[in-house]
Amino acid sequence: MERAVNVALEGGCIVYPTSTQPALGCIPNSDSLDVLFKLKKRGYDQPVSLGVAKIEQVEDLVEIPDVASEILGDFPPGSLTLLLRAKEPLDPRVGGNMVAVRVMSHPSAIALLEKTGPLTATSANVSGQPPVEDCEVAAGLISTLDKEIAFVSGRCKGGLPSTLISWDYSYGSSDMSEIEVLREGVVGMEEVQEWSKSRT
Repeated sequence: MERAVNVALEGGCIVYPTSTQPALGCIPNSDSLDVLFKLKKRGYDQPVSLGVAKIEQVEDLVEIPDVASEILGDFPPGSLTLLLRAKEPLDPRVGGNMVAVRVMSHPSAIALLEKTGPLTATSANVSGQPPVEDCEVAAGLISTLDKEIAFVSGRCKGGLPSTLISWDYSYGSSDMSEIEVLREGVVGMEEVQEWSKSRT
């Protein structure tokens, strides 16, 4: 893991395990994102999410309403990605004004992110190609002749992605009961709706 940490902190891209599939990570600055989007052959109009060890890691970047901490505590770790409003606009490739943040549950991902801070958490595959479950294999497939991708060892379970949710910010961050499921995944839409109703 030490090599992967160093590569990430130096601005490179790495592959690391999550509870679903290997993620391609880099620190969210312009130069690193240039490399990541080139490796994935991904359009700049398709933002990537950020992975964190705990939600507090992004408190300088995004607004974290109380309801965000509540819902993260009530659903299985790693099952939700939260779309949160940026305090200041970020690179459009990580969402600009609205940033998708996923608190990881995989022990290796948590250990990594505790050392690096937030990293991108997009799938570790070229856009349009199916992801693989092993991080070493994923790193090999996405490496190029002039850029070998470092990795954190691990095999992922696959399956459904995290569920992506957002809130209606129009009433202010103190009263955010309106939850919208933007992508149904591990947690079903009905489960989120029932949780939201239970708060009112």
